[in-house]
Amino acid sequence: MDLFKGISLGGIGQEGGRLSRRGFLAGACCVAASPVLTPVTFAAMPGDNRFVTIILRGAMDGLDLVQPYGDPAYAALRPKLGMTPDTGLLDLDGFYGLNPAASALLPLFQAGELAFVHAVSTPYRDQRSHFDGQDILETGGMAKEQKTGWLNRTLASIPRSDSRRAIDINTSMELILTGPNSSDSWSSQSDLALADDEIAFLDRLYAGDPAFAKVMEEAKQTALSAAGAFSGDEKRGAGIADMAQLAGGMLRKDYRIASFSINGWDTHVGQRNQFAKAAGELATAITTLKQALGDAWKNTVVLAMTEFGRTARENGTNGTDHGTGGLAVLAGGAVPGGKVLSRWPGLAEDKLLDQRDLMPTGDIREIAAAMLYKQFNISPNTLTTKVFPGLSFDTSSVYLKG
Repeated sequence: MDLFKGISLGGIGQEGGRLSRRGFLAGACCVAASPVLTPVTFAAMPGDNRFVTIILRGAMDGLDLVQPYGDPAYAALRPKLGMTPDTGLLDLDGFYGLNPAASALLPLFQAGELAFVHAVSTPYRDQRSHFDGQDILETGGMAKEQKTGWLNRTLASIPRSDSRRAIDINTSMELILTGPNSSDSWSSQSDLALADDEIAFLDRLYAGDPAFAKVMEEAKQTALSAAGAFSGDEKRGAGIADMAQLAGGMLRKDYRIASFSINGWDTHVGQRNQFAKAAGELATAITTLKQALGDAWKNTVVLAMTEFGRTARENGTNGTDHGTGGLAVLAGGAVPGGKVLSRWPGLAEDKLLDQRDLMPTGDIREIAAAMLYKQFNISPNTLTTKVFPGLSFDTSSVYLKG
């Protein structure tokens, strides 16, 4: 269903005389660069090991999900957003604490089936653009001109029969699995609701133009009355659980690789409530995957990653802005769990990147490479020349040993 059929916005994002949902969002430029229809991509191959990527679109605030409350500078940087174990933060190790919105993840951490990797990023350091950041996250390199995704290049390095193909459950494939390796697409009939960050940005974008604001409100009301696809926490939560359930079920069969996204992390305004919803959705996705995978969970690695982190300081609208250093999440029975892995740089002003961002001390591509080596025995040479060209990686990586 095209929720914007027949609505015209002066040529922005129009396809065939009408405004498309993708064009509408792309015209908004900063709406987390998020596909509204979240793809779930699968690849089948021999063996028992599984690998899942979850892209957290919108720049997830790692300093909120896993808060370094033990850093003496943290409380001053986050007077409203920061927490301590005395105010509800779930202590992990005496220095870091888990946001209570993701409390469903704590049992996995305690069981050694979940780890967090702090102060990591891609090589991206330019304008902190969601679009560019996500492109580099998914292509696995600095070149914005790169047209293939690192997960697609990975498929060429894992033995597969010709009859085993990748499947994308959506109308379009995410960049991470785009490339020459063959794939099949299955178009899902259900939409995920837009996340709060997407709706809030569109409202702000068009607030100054009465004509655009009127069309925006009409689109929202049409979507709400038709299918709730424009907003609705219950629909989003159920959709993410269904997506994870589907992924787990497929991975229990012949499939060994899956990839999907969770939107909603662009928390410029009113972060506390908005972030809590997104963090709860991430926890739902991971715990649902575990339940759906059953015994296969013990052979599974889940890597959740984002295009960049957010500013160390909260802003004047109770949110945070685009930053650099962020957080990756590792889950599954095959991960070195039960710890926060980090070469922690500190949050003192002279330790921040550009005096504003968490300084990245690790490369998120190294985490992915380590997990691909662990799960599929792809050689370090192949990983650093074909999957992640230019990456420095060997089997002594801390991400393999924890």
